[in-house]
Amino acid sequence: MTAPRPDESSDAFRALAARRGRSADRLMASLARVRAETAESPRAWAPSVGIQVGLPAAAALGPASYFADFATPHGRRHVRVCAATACFAAEGGRHLAGVEAALGVAAGNVTPDGETSLQAVHCLGYCYAGPAALDGDAPRTGPALAAQLTGREPPRAPEIPAADATGDPVLLGGVLCGEAPWQVWPGVVTARGPDAVHREVAVSGLRGRGGAGFRVAAKWAAAGRAPDTVVVANGDEGDPGSYADRLLMEADPDRVLEGLALACFACGARRGVVLVRSEYPRALARMREAVEQAYAAGHLGSHVHGTDTAVDVQVVWGAGSYVTGEETALIASLEGGRGCARPRPPYPTRRGLWDAPTVVNNVETLAAVPWIVARGGGAYARRGTAEETGTKLVCLSERFARPGAYEVELGTSVRRIVTELGGGLRDGAELAVLQVGGPLGGFLAADALDVPLTEAGLSAGGAALGHAGLVAFDRQVDPRDLLRHIWEFAAAESCGACSPCRVGSRRGLELAAGPLPPGPAYGRLARVMAEASLCAFGRRIPPAVRSLARACEGRLAGWEQ
Repeated sequence: MTAPRPDESSDAFRALAARRGRSADRLMASLARVRAETAESPRAWAPSVGIQVGLPAAAALGPASYFADFATPHGRRHVRVCAATACFAAEGGRHLAGVEAALGVAAGNVTPDGETSLQAVHCLGYCYAGPAALDGDAPRTGPALAAQLTGREPPRAPEIPAADATGDPVLLGGVLCGEAPWQVWPGVVTARGPDAVHREVAVSGLRGRGGAGFRVAAKWAAAGRAPDTVVVANGDEGDPGSYADRLLMEADPDRVLEGLALACFACGARRGVVLVRSEYPRALARMREAVEQAYAAGHLGSHVHGTDTAVDVQVVWGAGSYVTGEETALIASLEGGRGCARPRPPYPTRRGLWDAPTVVNNVETLAAVPWIVARGGGAYARRGTAEETGTKLVCLSERFARPGAYEVELGTSVRRIVTELGGGLRDGAELAVLQVGGPLGGFLAADALDVPLTEAGLSAGGAALGHAGLVAFDRQVDPRDLLRHIWEFAAAESCGACSPCRVGSRRGLELAAGPLPPGPAYGRLARVMAEASLCAFGRRIPPAVRSLARACEGRLAGWEQ
């Protein structure tokens, strides 16, 4: 007879999960501390870290060997250089070799004296000013990147340019107009019930802005308002080309927190978690500061504004993995494990973080909630299109004449965004192809931009909405170099949890690096990846490659399969 699984309401099981959760929190912090003090392989130091925090040695070795921040050697000076799509587009990928030569160390290594280490990452969120690097936590950007890192030129790190193209911003009201946060939450928690919040969000038609586009109210309802529900604000914005979440967390963190508090209230959750990727050190600091201030103001705590409502929020950092932006991989990382995707069902809204019902919403999604509750779901639903309502932050890369983050209504023409808002390409360069929605999105040819910025419209054109990062490539970039870049990203960031993606991404890179077209075998490989991969990462790479081949009009023969 099969032994029963511990009941989710069992006090003993809950106590065990809580104890393991505290150990997991200490584990990730301890791994980061020890990593910063040694250049040795994780095999030499990670097992003892696990034992010190009360976990098996293997429990520490798993994440230490998986996450890039732990697995990469650290010198006394640690430099992270962006090798993602927008920075690649800025100089055709040549900046990495320039930085390696200037610092005297190859990416993934540390100098013999242990002084300097270099790590290639995807991405740092400076897509509007690339190429970019972090020297410790200090940003450096622009064409003279190597000279800045060696002190031959002063550091350059411009703020994110932001603008509203709607006339009444939902997301940028605080950033551009100085609208004060926490104006909605006190009245909601004292005079309105959770049903009112859920109802307005349902009427609004708000969909998740992290890529999947699932209806937010439906996800909240799926958790069933169980008393142990957890709501996670997903700030692991890994799509190269997008920096909307970084903008919101750095420039208006209180609005993100207010949206999280409203989501917790609607879901009956007493606990919220904000995950911020380690590549965003300033955002991490701003979110932590905002949480402290929110507690001091009575917005968070055990008796919010004198009521029986309790909302506690914890800010944690991600340790360097693109796939942990996917909700099941994110949950695995929060539990102190390898950030690998998990099969579904069960869905996180039933069994998520430590087996508790867990709602994962992206940062931009939550930042829209205060406006919706204040103005009404109907007002939000009248914006955008009938099926895809509201507004979206669109991020334009460094190749544009006017790069930056623009708030637009969904349904806005991509051509208008490129030509009117972005001003076309800088220095009069000619657009070759446009990547929309990150590496899992797709490519549009320069003559195929008359599509609406919606998931449905972009899908019909061979792209995807995703985080809505727009990365422009001019005619100077060789399509074969761009093809190799996509497969290099896929091979580097695959979590390895399933063989179709793990093996397929490496085989795709081998074919892309070869001198000949891929041949019929690639068609079979692409179909297996697209149909059998565990999560969207593996499934979306072949369609993205196919869209690039089509946009390049025959210059990538064989990759249209």
